[in-house]
Amino acid sequence: MLSTICYIGLFLLLAPWQEDVYKAKREKMVSQQIQRRGVKDPVVLKAMRTVKRHEFVPADQTKNAYDDRPLPIGYGQTISQPYIVAYMTEVIKPQSHFKVLEIGTGSGYQAAILSAIVKEVYTIEIVPELGKSATEKLKTNYRNVQVKISDGYHGWKENGPYDAIVVTAAAEHIPPPLISQLKEGGKMVIPVGSTFLTQMLILVEKKNGSTTTKNLLPVTFVPLTRKKSE
Repeated sequence: MLSTICYIGLFLLLAPWQEDVYKAKREKMVSQQIQRRGVKDPVVLKAMRTVKRHEFVPADQTKNAYDDRPLPIGYGQTISQPYIVAYMTEVIKPQSHFKVLEIGTGSGYQAAILSAIVKEVYTIEIVPELGKSATEKLKTNYRNVQVKISDGYHGWKENGPYDAIVVTAAAEHIPPPLISQLKEGGKMVIPVGSTFLTQMLILVEKKNGSTTTKNLLPVTFVPLTRKKSE
């Protein structure tokens, strides 16, 4: 009994110190990795400072959570580099009233960042294990996020149209169902290109019923996984 009490006391003593360490790492991440590269939107920077990235990586990657690189999360998937998460979020110009669709939930980190800024987030993950894990991580502190385990290529029509769509896996082309679910005046950011080569991050905007595209920067994402035909 005494050892148990001592253990609990030690945990309570260390917990605030650990959070102070992570907070400092988040501040450094934002200032050195994100602001220095040109991300300026204050709501995006606030979200990046607030959301605890270390809670969205596997236990063996916690020490690397705030590194300037993507990290493996299992099942051949990754959590994106912090700068890319911030950049893609800034590109859609998020507003507090927005309804946003994310394709590729992964660990749930991008959804959590969006959740801290916009009104509603709908996110789709095709890998059941990742979808279930992300649901558990998001359900307590990010209650404006809904997770669906499905093929993201087809989007989530019943909750559309969306003010913005964020795709966090590389597609060979821009999926027509996602374009159709984008609101007039809406923006979609999506990496497009071959699985084995550098892809191009593209901004898609819908105006007057038609779409325009703009190349943003070269990126490397895992491929957009599709459901196999029966």
